[in-house]
Amino acid sequence: MRPQKVKFMLLAVNMRRAIKFYTSVLGFEEVFVSEFWSELSFGDAILALHGGHDGSKNPTGLSLQYEDVFDVAALIEKAGGKILEAPNQREGEPILLGRYRDAEGNEGFITQYVG
Repeated sequence: MRPQKVKFMLLAVNMRRAIKFYTSVLGFEEVFVSEFWSELSFGDAILALHGGHDGSKNPTGLSLQYEDVFDVAALIEKAGGKILEAPNQREGEPILLGRYRDAEGNEGFITQYVG
């Protein structure tokens, strides 16, 4: 049996703020929005937001790749997020990798392919 969809879920303290961050700052589109469960998309990828989080740190495996990771890092901070680790290239990896925390407490990765 094959899955119909794969959804990556993040937790939200403030659903409106979370939706604004992931649509306005990181480029997702609204699919379904409610106070307790929302879904955003980019292509076939679905980012789900679950309401009711307490705002504590929430490390995730979410990784988003952009053409210019430094521009995105600046947008994250301007929108109330925090850069936890500035984008840098580690030995043997073809990407610049940075870590961020959104205003909901979710931590993720931002990358840029450099070959």
